[in-house]
Amino acid sequence: MEALTEKQKAVLEFIEDRLDAARPPSQREIARHFGLSQNAVYQLVSYLRRKGYVVNVPGHRGIRLSERYLRHKGRGGVALVGRVAAGEPILAQENIEQYVDIGDFFGRGRDIFLLRVSGDSMVDEGIMDGDIVAVKPAAAVENGQIAVVLLDDEATVKKVYRRRGRIALVPANRSAGYRTIYVKPGRREVRIIGKVVGVLRKL
Repeated sequence: MEALTEKQKAVLEFIEDRLDAARPPSQREIARHFGLSQNAVYQLVSYLRRKGYVVNVPGHRGIRLSERYLRHKGRGGVALVGRVAAGEPILAQENIEQYVDIGDFFGRGRDIFLLRVSGDSMVDEGIMDGDIVAVKPAAAVENGQIAVVLLDDEATVKKVYRRRGRIALVPANRSAGYRTIYVKPGRREVRIIGKVVGVLRKL
């Protein structure tokens, strides 16, 4: 890849650090950190983009490392999806927070992706609030398997069962009293995104 100046390197390292912490920086924050004008930061980020180190995605904090640069560093990794927007593919670029190197832990298949969990409805299955689940895309799963399901415009992680023409999304937290969600196809939009194949947790 094309060489960077010292200042460009410093800005790239700052962007990487913030993305590793799941806090994409705005150009104003970059300017404040380095004591530069926003115009100077705009030019620096433009150079990084032209040289193939970063890409822009929609949004105020839309700076991401390019796949080309991640491959160059040997960090191709697995996509960590921070959110799922209604009607958009789950792996659309604008939904990806960062790429995470998980080595060979879940295999090297490029179809694996990661999703950050919010909530405690699956704690009895060892999936805690803030955990990251590894997901293998699939349009269907066997009864009782844990899956990521898109219900209307919201992604949820639940055990999936098919019962008498309905889909049951079953939580796993006995003490909290969560209720099973029953969905009749056609009345609500329900789509299985993939099977949960592992859990990552930062200690």
